[in-house]
Amino acid sequence: MDLRRLLLAIATASSLTAVVCGNMVFEVHNKLKGREDRSLAAMRAHDARRHGRLLSDIDLELGGNGQPSETGLYFAKIGIGTPSKDYYVQVDTGSDILWVNCVGCDNCPRKSDLGIKLSLYDPKSSSTGDLVMCDEGFCTSTYNGRLQGCKPNLQCLYNVVYGDGSSTTGYFVKDYVRLDQVTGNLQTSSTNGSVIFGCGDKQSGELGSSSEALDGILGFGQANSSMLSQLASSGKVKKIFAHCLDSINGGGIFAIGDVVQPKVNTTPLVPDQPHYNVIMKEVEVGGDVLPLPTDVFDGGDAKGTIIDSGTTLAYLPNEVYKQLMNAIMAKQPGLKLHTVEDQFSCFQFAESVDDKFPVVKFHFAGSLTLTVYPHDYLFQIREDAWCFGWMNSGVQSKDGKDMTLLGGTANYF
Repeated sequence: MDLRRLLLAIATASSLTAVVCGNMVFEVHNKLKGREDRSLAAMRAHDARRHGRLLSDIDLELGGNGQPSETGLYFAKIGIGTPSKDYYVQVDTGSDILWVNCVGCDNCPRKSDLGIKLSLYDPKSSSTGDLVMCDEGFCTSTYNGRLQGCKPNLQCLYNVVYGDGSSTTGYFVKDYVRLDQVTGNLQTSSTNGSVIFGCGDKQSGELGSSSEALDGILGFGQANSSMLSQLASSGKVKKIFAHCLDSINGGGIFAIGDVVQPKVNTTPLVPDQPHYNVIMKEVEVGGDVLPLPTDVFDGGDAKGTIIDSGTTLAYLPNEVYKQLMNAIMAKQPGLKLHTVEDQFSCFQFAESVDDKFPVVKFHFAGSLTLTVYPHDYLFQIREDAWCFGWMNSGVQSKDGKDMTLLGGTANYF
């Protein structure tokens, strides 16, 4: 499914560079682009790791490839410090701080198989870099009060432990982040925004040993500590962003600011949720609405459907998944499914899938409809072999109820 029509804003633009006012631009790449390991198992394993992270406690130019067997997390090159130095960070809508590996880091990766040069940030080498102390407003607001044992001239520390067991530990610093601001007519100019971010001095798990290592993570979550929130509070941007992923040529746009044109349809976010959740109302297959319970998309304590830029597939509650698959298969009763790599439902088919399979529509609050064509929800693994791009949900809320998670890196979601 094509997330270019979903605005987190929900955006319908195929390119937002020329139409979004006051935006900042990062070039973002797919972490598996050009890699030889493009197996379906690698993609599913990525999502499993991603779910662990997601469920634990401007204008950006995107790069990468949206094909399911080649897709992973997207990352951006950003400039930090004075003079500015480039760092490659994962763009993540499911976390709330920007952090990069720093000089003196214990177990920080030194090389990456992604074809990028890793760098370590040194606040002492930047004329605009400064430490954040534990008694400063950012620190007390981030931790809802003064840290225990806080004294004057003690640094504000951070520690993030992800659900997959990996962790990052360090301290907060403040420095300029270089942004490319859209000036119109497809042109950009550099501008600086002062941002408080994490300086990582110890990594563990995947963050320290992964061959797909990056310099850090750029959190675009809703908390006041996120870079988006900080830029908005300083008046640099509006607290609105949209992302549009190109599944054909790779790349895309991640835009900060109002989408001026073309006109886009929107659906409201569910308030008081840690992630970006929207309300899915109905699922329609070939013109028929599935007879689903009204609360099927409410995952217990987590209301609504999570839209996540770092997940490849779409994960649907068991009842939704079964009814959806049954309705699609009813249009092709002679089709024989087989399981690939113990998890993907695949089949042989030599004809046009768009001619023989039904259109699926997801209806959201605010009269927003996302139309998904067969070539969107099916992906080709060989010339005459296709697989379904959604899975029976393994993502659960704290009370054990299945949640709905629409990934953002593949061509179908």
